[in-house]
Amino acid sequence: MSDLPATENLILEQDDGWLTIWFNRPESRNALAREMTTELRAVLSAVRGDRSIRGITLRGKGGVFCAGGDLKGFKANYQGGSQSHADVAASSRAGGEMFDQINEMPQVVVMLVEGAAMAGGLGMVCTGDVVVVTSDAKFSMTETTLGIPPAQIAPFVAQRLGLRIARRLMVTAARFDGAEAGRLGLADHVVADVAGLEEVEAEIKKQVRRCAPGANAITKGIVLATRHLDRPAMLDFAADGFATCMLSDEGREGVASFLEKRKPVWAE
Repeated sequence: MSDLPATENLILEQDDGWLTIWFNRPESRNALAREMTTELRAVLSAVRGDRSIRGITLRGKGGVFCAGGDLKGFKANYQGGSQSHADVAASSRAGGEMFDQINEMPQVVVMLVEGAAMAGGLGMVCTGDVVVVTSDAKFSMTETTLGIPPAQIAPFVAQRLGLRIARRLMVTAARFDGAEAGRLGLADHVVADVAGLEEVEAEIKKQVRRCAPGANAITKGIVLATRHLDRPAMLDFAADGFATCMLSDEGREGVASFLEKRKPVWAE
């Protein structure tokens, strides 16, 4: 397992090849303060290349997932008079890079949502591979009610929900609950309570552990490449990924285990 960086705003738990990252700023409803996002990026960078970590779960302490941006930080750091337009834009861009980092992690990323996922918190949910929410969880992109756009999360919300729904939710700041999140396609699973979150997560872990970690990593890369590669480039990219896996030790083991009617080593 990877050596993880020390954190003050996150609680990290490693268990049987799975990393759970808890947002641990309940006094601010786990708002995305710079200190917390810096730690999150460091943790994700530390485990990115570690195929012994099969999956990552993001969730929040204090009964809430994430309230979005740190408004006190916005007031002090962006509107205090010391930062220029270019400074604020650069900081926003760094936030977008964090969402990219989560979205493109080679491991399977699971979002467990209770309480609320607002604004940037909702955007973060949209970067997950599997999203599980409680039926009473609360969601909204509240940015425009504050006079700012949901700038860096927009691509991920559109990626998850489609352009029609994404634009409606952004320009109305509509509030909705976990049950509606399921109907909209934001949530893959809607459960009654925290126990339900953990029950579904346990099943997801079982499913993921049947899959080869290297193949999952390349599969995620291929799926995400469909957003920006033209068809000839996509053919080449997918073919390269297929050949890399087929000729790898993992691919040889997977084919052999099927023919020999046994579990592959990663599923034992």
